[in-house]
Amino acid sequence: MVRCHVKDTEVYGKYIELAGPAIEKYGGRFLVRGGEQVEVEGEGYERTVLVEFNTLEQAKACYQSEDYQAAYKVQEKAADRLVVLVEGVN
Repeated sequence: MVRCHVKDTEVYGKYIELAGPAIEKYGGRFLVRGGEQVEVEGEGYERTVLVEFNTLEQAKACYQSEDYQAAYKVQEKAADRLVVLVEGVN
């Protein structure tokens, strides 16, 4: 799950172009990708992205992959992010 505040939309758009294919390559499926949201507790992140992987190990492999890390470097200064990899409920 990613919560983020985008500071540079142009640069962040380039990140999205790179990150999407990298995530899909590792079996990730986008469940939430931006869109309207209502923060009912806390504030500060106007964008939420939720990606489902079959396993936590798949999510870790994706995040650590060369493909995703190349995308990460593009957005490094374009957004403030909170990124969490968490094991789901079966």
